[in-house]
Amino acid sequence: MTDASTPAQTADGVRAALAAAADAGRVPQIARFFKTAPGGYAEGDRFIGVTVPETRAVVRRFAGLPPAEVDLLLDSPIHEHRLAALLIMVSQFARASRTRTRDEAARLQLHAAYLAAVRRGRVDNWDLVDSSAEALVGELLFTSAPVEQAEPLLLVELATSPSVWQRRVAVLATFAATKAGDARPALAIAVRLLDDRHDLIQKAVGWMLREVGKRVGRAELTGFLDAYATRMPRTMLAYATEHLTPEARAAYRAMR
Repeated sequence: MTDASTPAQTADGVRAALAAAADAGRVPQIARFFKTAPGGYAEGDRFIGVTVPETRAVVRRFAGLPPAEVDLLLDSPIHEHRLAALLIMVSQFARASRTRTRDEAARLQLHAAYLAAVRRGRVDNWDLVDSSAEALVGELLFTSAPVEQAEPLLLVELATSPSVWQRRVAVLATFAATKAGDARPALAIAVRLLDDRHDLIQKAVGWMLREVGKRVGRAELTGFLDAYATRMPRTMLAYATEHLTPEARAAYRAMR
């Protein structure tokens, strides 16, 4: 028999745990924040009113959820169900990546399952992408072995997709390389997406460029800005230069 501290590892168990934490009174505000109204980037997404800390607390109780049960959650129309599934996958990936007990087969399985979910449109909001792409795509591509390609074919495929969420996955995946000291992937994807008109891509690219400046080197960031500031959308440039001096920010804005 399973006690309350070790719940049955099923999708139904996760749904029930999330339902117990849900507060319907939060839903209208959350729905507005995530632009679920007609014409919004997340039109039609459904929420039950669970906060991210509450979701993470549930996820810790279901760390051993089997792949088939994770997949059921990913196919749910409820946003918090999909977020929980992705956080479980990230946790399982981290466990499989531990240096002394690395399980490459498990890592590859999680990576493949994630890409399948991305391609069938189940990773379909910015918080879902941002909580999962770095680990489930970027860490596999950029930290498993020496990287020969700054822009792997998978990232090219994602970055050229008509889906804004696939493009954002490509951008956020580069964070793993940047954290490892390699700015090339972030810079290559940034060049590819310079003309992207979606606000969520402009913000993501600017954010990753800013992280290049913070984590790899200011020279890498300013070199990119010197070459491309004239083409960068205002939002992208604002995010990328956020931690520069006011004088430097003004100089790059003047280049547009």
